[in-house]
Amino acid sequence: MIDLNADLGEGFGRWTLTDDDQLLSVVTSANVACGFHAGDPSTMRRVCATAVERGVRIGAQVSYRDLAGFGRRTMDVPPDELADEIAYQIGALRVFAEAAGGVVAYVKPHGALYNRVVRDTGQATAVAAGILLAGGSTPVLGLPGSAMHTAARAVGLPVVTEAFADRAYTGQATLVPRTTPGAVVTDSDAIVARSLRIAREGRVESLDGSEVAVRARSLCLHGDTPGAAGIAVRVRGALTAAGVRVAAFA
Repeated sequence: MIDLNADLGEGFGRWTLTDDDQLLSVVTSANVACGFHAGDPSTMRRVCATAVERGVRIGAQVSYRDLAGFGRRTMDVPPDELADEIAYQIGALRVFAEAAGGVVAYVKPHGALYNRVVRDTGQATAVAAGILLAGGSTPVLGLPGSAMHTAARAVGLPVVTEAFADRAYTGQATLVPRTTPGAVVTDSDAIVARSLRIAREGRVESLDGSEVAVRARSLCLHGDTPGAAGIAVRVRGALTAAGVRVAAFA
């Protein structure tokens, strides 16, 4: 069994990036941009309404405050301030999720923040504090063995492990920086093959050719990958054909 998640709602005003309607027909969990790296109130409302209508789980994709850089620029934010910003983003999305009859079921950091909290205990602790400040014990979706998951567990937050079909891995099972050639996998055949291997074997070939373990409950397909909706359809079809049940994590 594996969950399929995708980054959605990554538009702003008249600008759109992700094919939210099509992806919400395929994925089981939606990482919804909360306004700091992308997204705006109307976009959040629409994505939440469609997600609830189609039985897709809603997650808050929280980020550094970086609209111009799409949340992919590393920022040094004081821990107390970061915790407040995380709580703010979750709270904003929760309004629209609950208005649609749903809930914010999990939290996933985005971009530079996601990569930062793989190793940075201070920033990871601040994210966990922000989730607690927002209320409840919301699960945290992230990389296995990350500082983020350690910080979450330390304060009693559930964690969900994640793998990426369309991102290259290092030999240490972390994501290759986007500035490195080959960091993003765009070939649809390769993404489908990697998805099957991750789901069935818990392994993937790293950028340097070594084999790494990536056992995960959720598989991410980036919504801004060219042809993302079509790739998602192929991935889900291949998983189902291989006997892998696609379902949201508990």
